[in-house]
Amino acid sequence: MMTKLCKATDLAEGTSLGFLSHVGPVFAVRFDNEIYVYKNECPHLGVNLEFNEDEFLDSEGQLIQCSTHGALFSIDSGKCLSGPCQGDSLTKVDFEIIDDHITLVS
Repeated sequence: MMTKLCKATDLAEGTSLGFLSHVGPVFAVRFDNEIYVYKNECPHLGVNLEFNEDEFLDSEGQLIQCSTHGALFSIDSGKCLSGPCQGDSLTKVDFEIIDDHITLVS
């Protein structure tokens, strides 16, 4: 099964976008011109990470932030750097760029 999330060019540098997909809620981030896709689920309580739609990053745009408890995650690895789930990680989601679309494949 495949889910097209958006055009890769629609995800600007330093931004994030959330989506519903065949694997549940996910979000994509473009950071240092790389794209990362994770399940939208904090490892601490299993809640969605964002408080406002498409807002998954801290105020500096350098880390992923859980709006519930303020946990901070590395964008490139998904590892929790601080907060109640320190040492845990977000779940990466496999994707490919197909016809310029970020596409989940499973």
